[in-house]
This record gives sequence, structure tokens and C-alpha cells, in this order.
Amino acid sequence: MPKIIGDQHTFRVISYRGIGRIPKDLDSSTDASKRILLERLPSLFKGYGNTYANNPAKYSTAVIVICDLDNKCLKTFRQELLTVLKAYNPSLETRFCIAVEEGEAWLLGDISAIKKAYPKAKDSVLNSYQNDSICGTWELLSDAIFAGGSNAIRKKPWYVIGSEKSAWAQKIVPEMDINQNASPSFCYFRDKIRELI
Repeated sequence: MPKIIGDQHTFRVISYRGIGRIPKDLDSSTDASKRILLERLPSLFKGYGNTYANNPAKYSTAVIVICDLDNKCLKTFRQELLTVLKAYNPSLETRFCIAVEEGEAWLLGDISAIKKAYPKAKDSVLNSYQNDSICGTWELLSDAIFAGGSNAIRKKPWYVIGSEKSAWAQKIVPEMDINQNASPSFCYFRDKIRELI
């Protein structure tokens, strides 16, 4: 974010433990402690609507929802998200930015950043990637940079995958050139942020 917005703007990241599903009944209550993004989205928008309805800060505040597409249809998924937004009209500028297929696609959009962070990354694997393709993105990245690749990491306890993915992002992102990233979904995210600021 600092590479996109500079240091004259502020941001806050609220992370969730998973994406989940948009509830069929938007007015149903969900367990806030589970921190599943899509299940919480209706109540989050309702809360933002109540908080910012008559608050002048709404003119300088925006909500950016970032999530993975996984194997969903982009058009259908975006429409589902917009339906939730329209139902609660949180009075804030709101954007949905979807990583196609997964957040690792944004990392794979800058192969030179990967090579700087992981000089021994396998060129043959990296060069086989087609930007924003549905191909098992995190597995492809792990095949390029993790000893033994995705087969080795899958044999470890489930939480290792998440911690490795986090470590990859922390190491690769500082090397990224946000203006040269080839991931269309990353460029959409970057450009939406720039429009807002």
C-alpha cells in the first residue's frame, strides 16, 4: 500500500481467517469470532453504514474488500458482492478487488521481484505461468521457490502453507515494481486505489 498511496495517506488492514460464503439470508447473524470475510460482510457493511451515515469522515474514508477468486466465476462473484453492498449501502466509497486466482497471482505478476527475493527460483516454472490464470497459483509459486515444491509443502501440517505464503509475500512485495506488474487483477487493485486518492 505505501508504494501505491505514498505516505500522505493512511490505511488499515483488517485480516480474516478465510473467505467463506456470502450468507443466503443477509440479515442472519454470524459468529464474529470466526472472522470469515464473506460471512461477516453484511454485518460489516451495516456497521459502516451506521457509523458513517452522518459522519463527515465518510468523504475521506473508503473500504477496499480484497479476496481470492479461487475457481469462482468473476462476473457472478462480483455481482454477489455488489448485491450485499446495495442491500446495506454503507455510505462509504467501496471497491471490490479480486485476486485472480489467488493473491500469489499478484506476486507472480512481477517475476523479477521473485527472482530478487529468491535468486534460485526455477525459471522454467516461473516462465510457464500465464498471468491471472486458474492454475493452482500458490502451488506454482511454491514449485518455483520452495524446496521440494508444492508436493513437499503439502506433506507438512496445514498451517505451514499459510505461514509460507505469508513469508513469500513479505519477501517478494518489497521488491515489486507496482507499475510494471503484469497481473491484470493487481493492476485493477492498484488503479482503484489511485482513483480513490
